[in-house]
Amino acid sequence: MDVQLVVATGVVLLASAFVTLVVLSPLPLATTDEERTYVSATSPLPTPLPNALAIQPSLKLSVIVPAYNESLRLPVMLDDALEHLRKTPERTFEVIVVDDESKDDTSAFALSYSEKYKDLAEIRVVRLRKNRGKGGGIKHGMLHARGERLLMVDADGASRFADLDKLWTELDGVVASDKEGRAVAVGSRAHLVGTEAVVKRSAIRNFLMYSFHTVLKTLGVGHIRDTQCGFKLFTRPAAIQLFSSLNISTWIFDVELLILALLLDIPVVEVPVHWHEVEGSKLRLLNDSVGMLKDLIVIRVNYALGRWKPKRQ
Repeated sequence: MDVQLVVATGVVLLASAFVTLVVLSPLPLATTDEERTYVSATSPLPTPLPNALAIQPSLKLSVIVPAYNESLRLPVMLDDALEHLRKTPERTFEVIVVDDESKDDTSAFALSYSEKYKDLAEIRVVRLRKNRGKGGGIKHGMLHARGERLLMVDADGASRFADLDKLWTELDGVVASDKEGRAVAVGSRAHLVGTEAVVKRSAIRNFLMYSFHTVLKTLGVGHIRDTQCGFKLFTRPAAIQLFSSLNISTWIFDVELLILALLLDIPVVEVPVHWHEVEGSKLRLLNDSVGMLKDLIVIRVNYALGRWKPKRQ
């Protein structure tokens, strides 16, 4: 075969691959003025959210709850969270429920809980007008929070909120190793792999779980046994640096966060937590698994080529 033809073919293939990468890579969504506001029991009219990058923390903890059509499961989760948080009055807190363009009454339910617990703490309800995915909802909440530490927690109540104390203690143990006060405590269900909680899952679900972890090893985050648990605690400097750099907003955003933590030398500790299966998952097993694989490739190649880089504050 002619050498020039081989070279030309190679150039075309590389160019095609790059164009495909650009097409598959998500573009940042502009935030509207309305999305930069919240309502609560004490602020029933839309009130501007703070810019986390521009303010000093005024609370000990911000709890970020991404919610999409969660009117049925959200009340159970909030009851568990707020009943636990009332036991530590010295740990001042806020709850930010980010309604990711829900089609049900998620915002109304969250606002009713804001009224129920208004003497304990403020529950801020933020409504996104365009669906951003779980990662996008959490990012929005993180970048408008007031806490010294920031917790992301799923709206389904699958995690036991009391395990926050375990994450808090473990975070205390590693944050001193970073001069900027950055650290992340990752809730983990890895210790449950041999228990009924996992064994009773379908064969295809367990196969996908093990395959997913194998892929993660090639990305450099295989040392974290459970990347996808929706119960993670961040110090404020870590949260701002990580979420300001986050590009992926779909289910796989947790993996990009951990890759960013590696690139930025942010300490990460994995903490076993309680967890139980809750009906009503929004995850479409096969379709979303294919999407996750695509997003993993997009993440890996973008960082390898230097198209995506962590933002150093």
